[in-house]
Amino acid sequence: MLTPGFKLFFGFGALAAVGAIVYGIATGDPAGADYLGVVDRDAWKGVISLGWQGGVGEHTGFIVLVFAALVGGGLGCMLVAFRDADAESVGELAPTGETPPSEAPAHPSYWPPLLAFAAAVVVIGLVTHAAIFVIGLILAGVVAFEWMVTAWADRATGDAEANRALRNRLMYPIEIPVLGAAGVAILVVGGSRVLLAVSEFSAVWIAAGVSAVILLVAMLFAARPHIARSVITTVLAFAAVAVVAAGIVATAAGAYDHGHAEDHGTDDATEVHEGEE
Repeated sequence: MLTPGFKLFFGFGALAAVGAIVYGIATGDPAGADYLGVVDRDAWKGVISLGWQGGVGEHTGFIVLVFAALVGGGLGCMLVAFRDADAESVGELAPTGETPPSEAPAHPSYWPPLLAFAAAVVVIGLVTHAAIFVIGLILAGVVAFEWMVTAWADRATGDAEANRALRNRLMYPIEIPVLGAAGVAILVVGGSRVLLAVSEFSAVWIAAGVSAVILLVAMLFAARPHIARSVITTVLAFAAVAVVAAGIVATAAGAYDHGHAEDHGTDDATEVHEGEE
């Protein structure tokens, strides 16, 4: 059975796909039309192949409509897979046909503040640096997806432990590699912005201090294997926020002027040499 969410978003995606086809042909080269003003049949090849076998007219509008079609179709497929996160829809697929009992989430959600932070990063990236803007968009997409899956899992059954196990079985194969790569990217981009904004001497000490802190925290977690998972998640989340915030501040401050410092050093040496003469 197709859910209402699938019908809504897949309909939007289909409408955007038709709009992309019409827009790509209508804004194409007028020289490709025949003497009656009818668009040449070859124009369809470029639109259907996304520009591989021909032109697509005005590129910006065509790309926006194509991505709108992809996003709408993807959301529709995702919603029909998760049954709109609705208990009644899940019950329709159950062998007994009964709606599973549901209960309120047992743990507070930290996705709303993370999504607000991602939105702030996007806004700051608009006025500072393109890399920060892209990081904010990626972070917002990841948080929105995690929030959606968590909301669905919390309403899947009446057993909180079963809901958590269901969510982990679905998300762990995705979270572990993606979050690992995202953590490395955030550390590299944010750390590089900070190190470029300070002098060489300060950069060495900052890198050494951050490395020492990471090593000490890892040793603490290894020495206490029964530490709560929520504590580890909170520490990693605060570390990621701190790195991103430091990268934003360093990007706004700009790179350190090493050449200016070297010029001062040269001038001082020249003055000393002239004084000795």
